[in-house]
Amino acid sequence: VQLQASGGGLVQAGNSLRLSCAVSGSGFSFNFANWYRQAPGKQREWVAVITSGGSTNYADSVKGRFTISRDIAKNTVYLQMNSLKPEDTAVYYCNAGVTDSSRISGSYWGQGTLVTVSS
Repeated sequence: VQLQASGGGLVQAGNSLRLSCAVSGSGFSFNFANWYRQAPGKQREWVAVITSGGSTNYADSVKGRFTISRDIAKNTVYLQMNSLKPEDTAVYYCNAGVTDSSRISGSYWGQGTLVTVSS
């Protein structure tokens, strides 16, 4: 199973970006997906989660501005980020928990995509 994150870039404060995390592999079932972020000089922090049932939850710092979603047919998880602030600047990582065809569950990480928000 591999995760490929994309969609980062440079935007002005107040604008929007949508990050994508494509999950590839064969014979797996999706359990959950998270987005994390790591700002320069800071520890990685959790941003949002979506479960196999579609339930979502968000960090207080992004609640009301970010939306996590999933396209089952495309095996892709999205993070829609609106009303971006300079403090949202970070490398964003996707993380997914899946169960493979051998019924082994694992947690996988994407490579990260940089989001820079200018003031």
